[in-house]
Parts: sequence; C-alpha cells; structure tokens
Amino acid sequence: MGGVLVALLLRLFVLGSFSIPSESMENTLIVGDRVFVNKLYGTPDRGDVVVFKGWQGEDTIKRVIAVGGDTVKCCDAQGRITVNGVPLDEKAYLHPDDFPSGEKFEKVVPKGRLWVMGDHRSASADSRTHEEQEGEGTISEKAVIGRAFMIYWPFSRMGLLSTPETFTKLR
Repeated sequence: MGGVLVALLLRLFVLGSFSIPSESMENTLIVGDRVFVNKLYGTPDRGDVVVFKGWQGEDTIKRVIAVGGDTVKCCDAQGRITVNGVPLDEKAYLHPDDFPSGEKFEKVVPKGRLWVMGDHRSASADSRTHEEQEGEGTISEKAVIGRAFMIYWPFSRMGLLSTPETFTKLR
C-alpha cells in the first residue's frame, strides 16, 4: 500500500507523462512518442522543451526560444532567428525540411512570459500563430506544467532531451 501511495504522490507532484499528438516537434519528437516531464524543474529556460497549458487550454509541448526580457526576431540576413541580437544555429533540432520561420516578427517578451516554437515550424501553431491573443503569442511561466527530459516510448526512440548548444551563447 505504501508503494502505491509513493507512486501516486510522485505522479501528482514530481513526474508526469505526455504523449506527442502532432508533428509540430519533429524530428525531436514524433507523433506517438511518450515523454517524462519533470514538474519540479523550476523556471523554464531557453532551449527547454516544455509542456504547458496552451492557448486553448489544452496541454501543449514546444521549445522555449526566448524568456522574459528577451527580444526575439526573425530573421537576420542569413534567415536565422535571433535572441537579443545573437543568431540561433538551429540545425541540431529544426526539422530538416523546414526553415526558422515563414513570417517575420520582432517581439520583446514580457517578464514572466515565454516565446515558444515547435521544431517543425511549418507544422507548428506556436507563439507566432497566437500573436493576436493575450500576451501577444507568449505563454505565462505559470502555465508551464514541466520540462520534458526523456523519451521513454517507444523503446527504439528512448533517450534524453538536452538543451541544444546554440542556447548556451545566450546565457
């Protein structure tokens, strides 16, 4: 009985599971992948893959591109997204048949909010798609359920989700 209680408490407060419902995060995550989500992770940071309550209230998964106070822009002369003027090298996670963004934008992310985008940009309804809504496309840090840190299903895709190196230039 004690083991069941511990497992239930862990599931409620520490560890969650999320099933990938769409192609918006390919090839990092594909439809049907299941990920573990750390609910106690803390403040989301650039490069994290997070699960959050989306714009229509549904659980959603995207990559954090910019945090409160950052200026995120598309695109520089080489077609790259920039954060605070620093271009992102997104080859490590951006879908190979895609591009950083089909539309131009420039936003200063409000404090306490996040600019999020899918890794398969042309198949992702993300911050760019929701700019007309409250927060101008950003999501509240409080809406974040947790950070996805591991693909656990299917076994053939099992592995850790790490922060891409390009985001270390922004710290």
